[in-house]
Amino acid sequence: MNITDKDIRLIKSKGLTVDKVLSQIEIFKNGIPFVPLRSAATLNNGILKFTEHYQSELTKLYDSRISNLETIKFVPASGAATRMFKDLFKFLDNYDFKKESLNSYTNHEKANAIRLFLIGLEKFPFYDIVMQEIKVSYPKFESLSEGRQLYIFVETMLKEKGLNYGDFPKGLLPFHKYTDSIATSFEEHLYEAAGYNKNHKGESKLHFTISKDHLDGFKEEFDRIRKKVEEKTNTNFNITYSFQKPETDTIAVTEDNEPFRKEDGSLLFRPGGHGALIENLNDLNGDIIYIKNIDNVVVRKYQDEVTGYKKVLAGKLLEIQDEVFRILNAIDQKTPTEAELKDIKKFLVQQLNVRLPLDFDKFSEKYKLEFLRESLNRPIRVCGMVINEGEPGGGPFWIKRENGRLILQIIESPQINKADSRQKNILASSTHFNPVDLVCGVRDYEGNKFNLLDFVDPDAGFITKKSMNGEVLKALELPGLWNGAMANWISVFVEVPITTFNPVKTVNDLLKSAHQVTLFS
Repeated sequence: MNITDKDIRLIKSKGLTVDKVLSQIEIFKNGIPFVPLRSAATLNNGILKFTEHYQSELTKLYDSRISNLETIKFVPASGAATRMFKDLFKFLDNYDFKKESLNSYTNHEKANAIRLFLIGLEKFPFYDIVMQEIKVSYPKFESLSEGRQLYIFVETMLKEKGLNYGDFPKGLLPFHKYTDSIATSFEEHLYEAAGYNKNHKGESKLHFTISKDHLDGFKEEFDRIRKKVEEKTNTNFNITYSFQKPETDTIAVTEDNEPFRKEDGSLLFRPGGHGALIENLNDLNGDIIYIKNIDNVVVRKYQDEVTGYKKVLAGKLLEIQDEVFRILNAIDQKTPTEAELKDIKKFLVQQLNVRLPLDFDKFSEKYKLEFLRESLNRPIRVCGMVINEGEPGGGPFWIKRENGRLILQIIESPQINKADSRQKNILASSTHFNPVDLVCGVRDYEGNKFNLLDFVDPDAGFITKKSMNGEVLKALELPGLWNGAMANWISVFVEVPITTFNPVKTVNDLLKSAHQVTLFS
């Protein structure tokens, strides 16, 4: 790689080093090995399912402790809504209302998403807003053909000369329409947080990772809704924001693994994916940190169920943490007896999904204690898992480490070698899906906050193909936030109802019942 002075200045301006960039290029050249799946995690084989009685006990435990805990809700919210409107942008590019009818277009393009969008048009929360905008610019709108009407509607909604929703962050888009207001997903996260993330002073802390360009928009939205939401929930909200750090950007390369250069000759760097946010998470302090994606919200009539399961997961975290801390404190005081050691091993295997080395019982006393401390003194995450109904994304699997031990992980599809029939069959046998519903404990048994960067698996990233100005490029994604970035945490997976998972990946998802408010709700 020929490094110029201009390249070095750009690299340094991002907080990166030349050596770091060169090491990223080596990753492209060498490739990233696929993750060796051993089996899918299923019920009673890595995934727990709780009885109603046990859920009630965990909820009571959480409710009894919440007043003495510092909790915070962490919401990755930097994603633009562009992908949510992908089918609508394609419609604007391809449909010519002067040459054919809308029905003809949807038939030959098999544009089912456009048909569904049209059928549900008046049920979208932004319908009236867009129509008000249209009436100003198109006074004869009602007399136009159906195809032209829809084209104008979509163009007004997405394009810069209209409402510019295509460039909005998901968090600031209209998500839900109530009888007296329209709510963004940002607002719904506040209502939800008030149900389980509130201390004895009535304060609820939330942290949103956003694009720097959208900071003013989020602050304005909070100012607009703050008084109403705080009065309705009897909660004082403490909202903070952070941005993905430039030093987590990764260099892009050509298909020949040479640095990809933009038209002006400068190196192209790309955001490292959501795995970069482990840095932002690491900057937070809290006894319990909830993690949930910006688009996974529901209308308020369903929020009690979401709140209930959040408390169950948090109660499980506290129960596990209590026992982990008790064991570590006991080990500091004295060597466990054989009976105590047997109970600890049982706890590790049955509750924490730790697989012991086959020759563990032959270890010396010193190495046994080292293994126990190393296995227990880690950040803890309790993750909700839903039945897999075909959603894209990561799932829970048992994987084999280089040392031969099995470990429970959340693995993304690009990390799996689908050309290997055995690996493909394991993927196909997966029963559950990761909805990004995490409750995290990031303090150790002495009350110190872990440095979360110490628990990242740096080899768990993946390489993807992108394009820029018609040219193919290769991009490096850092180990995902709930994948490789948490690879060395204690991981406990719990089945939660599919009703707690309602993401808005496409605009038509807003037509689902979880995002619709009836007149009688």
